Amino acid sequence: MLQTDPQVLNRQPPQSTKAAVLVIGGAEDKVHGREILHEFFRRAGGTGGRIGILPCASREPSVIGSKYRYIFESMGASAVEVLDIRDREQSDDRQYLDYIETATGIFMTGGDQLRLCGMLADTTLMERIRQLVRQGAMALAGTSAGAAVMGHHMIAGGGSGESPNRSLVDMATGLAILPHVIVDQHFHNRNRMARLISAISLHPDRLGIGIDEDTCALFEEDGTIEVIGKGVVTIVDPAEVSYNSQTRIGAVDPISFHNLRVHLLSHGDRYCLHQRQPTAATANLDS
Repeated sequence: MLQTDPQVLNRQPPQSTKAAVLVIGGAEDKVHGREILHEFFRRAGGTGGRIGILPCASREPSVIGSKYRYIFESMGASAVEVLDIRDREQSDDRQYLDYIETATGIFMTGGDQLRLCGMLADTTLMERIRQLVRQGAMALAGTSAGAAVMGHHMIAGGGSGESPNRSLVDMATGLAILPHVIVDQHFHNRNRMARLISAISLHPDRLGIGIDEDTCALFEEDGTIEVIGKGVVTIVDPAEVSYNSQTRIGAVDPISFHNLRVHLLSHGDRYCLHQRQPTAATANLDS
């Protein structure tokens, strides 16, 4: 049973942390170093944090919710609750809404991103989470499907192993936590570069973010992204594209996309969203 701690009324996160949005490519280390999960735990207030887990993307929400609950409790979180929402009406449940008001971190698990959006999009619960994240009062993390939903435009599915084309990607509406980006996950692990390029050709006003497994793109409040983990975050930037053929060709025809910028960022590298510029981990250490 969820309970609201009457002593936890201040909406500001604990002073030991700084709220952020952690977009995780899936299959993050849950056993050994747990680097990415530890970073979310720290951003969510550490031992003073109150964490909510949203497992509704999963077809086994109680199993996956319990797994993450055990992980964050073993790290020492003062309160961890599984918000086991299995239909949209539950998003208006007062006990869940009350817990959100005192939570310092929300973690969205993997599964099916269409299922996750079907449960949470345009609900009171999701709107309040979005508000608190934008106010810097709450850390938010999403892994796999929980990462895919971060943008306004969401990759719902598609193929791999062929040239970029319109039919290669299925698009839907996401949760718009980070409305300016389109996220793809399990990225190089599942050969999804062509899929992300296809999505960006359809929405060239957005920034493509492809995230490998056990890798995190950490979005700071100041407009920078920091990379954490073992793989690569791929940035697909169409800001300077000089030609995009997707409106002139058939759905299965290869796309021409000229002057597209691509950056590969590994652990410690950063990317400035405002200036559209990366910096290497060594430069960050020197500054």
